[in-house]
Amino acid sequence: MNTKVITNKEEMLNGFSIHEIGDDHLFTGLETPMKKDAFKLSDQEKKTKIALLFEEIMDVMGLDLTDDSLKGTPERVAKMYIDEIFSGLNPENKPKIALFDNKYQYNQMLVEKDITFYSNCEHHFVPIIGKAHVSYISSGKVIGLSKLNRIVQYYAKRPQVQERLTNQIAEELKGILGTDDVAVIIDAKHLCVSSRGIKDDTSATVTAFYGGAFNTSAKIAELQNYLKL
Repeated sequence: MNTKVITNKEEMLNGFSIHEIGDDHLFTGLETPMKKDAFKLSDQEKKTKIALLFEEIMDVMGLDLTDDSLKGTPERVAKMYIDEIFSGLNPENKPKIALFDNKYQYNQMLVEKDITFYSNCEHHFVPIIGKAHVSYISSGKVIGLSKLNRIVQYYAKRPQVQERLTNQIAEELKGILGTDDVAVIIDAKHLCVSSRGIKDDTSATVTAFYGGAFNTSAKIAELQNYLKL
């Protein structure tokens, strides 16, 4: 029998080391794991600290930080992390949403499909690239189409797991629209699968949330017909 010795430096979860779990698709809840004092530092203070830390990482890897091509990299990475690819961690960046009366009395499903997004796997901090398809049935209010895209982008711009991303978008829409009649489908490629580990460049991951009226075989078939999935 093969027995793996776990050192006291390795955390255990459900009988597996944290390193073994890291290659699996695991998430612990609907909320993105955040420290209680996550916003103690200002964005500028975070960028300054990240730049120093990333400079140290580059130095440890043996890169010449005096080279003209590399000397500005720590600051560029820090700015990219805070202002762009992880900007969804800051609730101040949450899109402001206005609702409108459903004056057209359109009571069928509305589908916004092929919303391109870029996120990052929280296990390895490498990109997740995909498309989100969002649908809802009005309960009396409607939302601007671009706001559906902005909600997807907001939750994508943080370290993520696809299942959590799917559910976060759906729960946000349910709360805003005041209805359970919401559906979210995400089809994405994970570079932690295609560029490292198993290095499978052809597989993709599909997750779905069907709420309220969408949670029937007839509505699912209708939605998938719109999407041609």
